[in-house]
Amino acid sequence: MRIVLATHNPHKVSEFDGIVAATRPDLEVVGYDGPEPVEDGVTFEENALIKARAAAAHTGLAALADDSGIAVDVLGGSPGVFSAYWAGQRKDAIANRDLLLDQLRDIADPHRAARFVSVIALVLPDGREWTVRGEWPGRLAHEAAGDGGFGYDPVFVPDGQIGSERTVGEFTAAEKQAQSHRARAFDALVPLLAEL
Repeated sequence: MRIVLATHNPHKVSEFDGIVAATRPDLEVVGYDGPEPVEDGVTFEENALIKARAAAAHTGLAALADDSGIAVDVLGGSPGVFSAYWAGQRKDAIANRDLLLDQLRDIADPHRAARFVSVIALVLPDGREWTVRGEWPGRLAHEAAGDGGFGYDPVFVPDGQIGSERTVGEFTAAEKQAQSHRARAFDALVPLLAEL
């Protein structure tokens, strides 16, 4: 079975391929090279659906799209859907996370709660569509650590680590794929994929 992943982000493609292979080895994820739609939704769900609808319409295949970001409690859930643009320049991951750390410079550890959020949309060429959500709770570190992953990974410390305070930037790819917000969203998507 073939399904198109509606993203031009090679990091997301790589991460998603690993997640899919671990849960649905019969599912062939193909890349998307069509036009990139304007993501003008105000929620992760709206933006994921915009991308998945465009990919399904362009390719005629079932389409998956992820919209994700980091939500910081003390900032009322921001950057949220604006995570990729937080410093004003899309895809400037270093500027985005430096600005976020600067905004939280004087915030003590008990108030640095955050979570990675991923919403995956599944859209079929016949118009049926679904969204699922995965969240990975944790907190923001005081400074970046590790060069793995991408985006806000080097400043996010997930909850539940025993005897360690590593950022996701210090995780191996396999560790991240097993626990991430995308993996959690994909787990919720597996029963829907059975309908294909």
